[in-house]
Amino acid sequence: MSSVTPSLRTIFFTTACLVFFLFLLPSFIHQYHTYKGAVTSFFLSSSPQTSGPHIVTSIPSSNSSPNMAATEQTFIAIKPDGVQRGLVGPIISRFESRGFKLAAIKLVTPGKAHLEQHYSDLKDKPFFPGLVEYMNSGPICAMVWEGRDAVKTGRTLLGATNPLASAPGTIRGDFAIDVGRNVCHGSDSVENAKKEIALWFKEGEVISWQSAQAQWIYEKP
Repeated sequence: MSSVTPSLRTIFFTTACLVFFLFLLPSFIHQYHTYKGAVTSFFLSSSPQTSGPHIVTSIPSSNSSPNMAATEQTFIAIKPDGVQRGLVGPIISRFESRGFKLAAIKLVTPGKAHLEQHYSDLKDKPFFPGLVEYMNSGPICAMVWEGRDAVKTGRTLLGATNPLASAPGTIRGDFAIDVGRNVCHGSDSVENAKKEIALWFKEGEVISWQSAQAQWIYEKP
């Protein structure tokens, strides 16, 4: 009996080792391939590519975005009909609510010569005399608003020149009906905005200041 017992123990031990090995073999093979793949990827990524497609994985800096609009100033005037109807406050509120910064404001009666210079590009139009007379009929609220893409967005806030073609929610769409009483004026280009601001405001009247709300309006300065 003593000679048989070691043989049974040997058979049992051998069988147990074989079962254990067969059970763990798939796991060892999986770990080997994982380790091999990781090492291969490391050496491939460390060496420069000489052929094949190159995939860019870096995220471009937000400061280099070509589509980011520039900070601008635009000239906005509330015409005599808008002033007479008490629309100065509501119109200012539209620009402030959108996030633009008021850089200059004054109530003026500029006179005929000044208005003819302002509308000089329309002097050959048949409605020019009537336009100047209408604009000279009462005080005008002249303003400079500042912000990102202010000229284009300012025109969008005003709406179409003909109030009947203006969408609801725009200033003219909400407050005007007739094209001859369309409440307000806005610069149509950055170049014209600079000319109009220089015409309506003297040096020192346009204020440069930092709004405390800027960080809540713009993600990037």
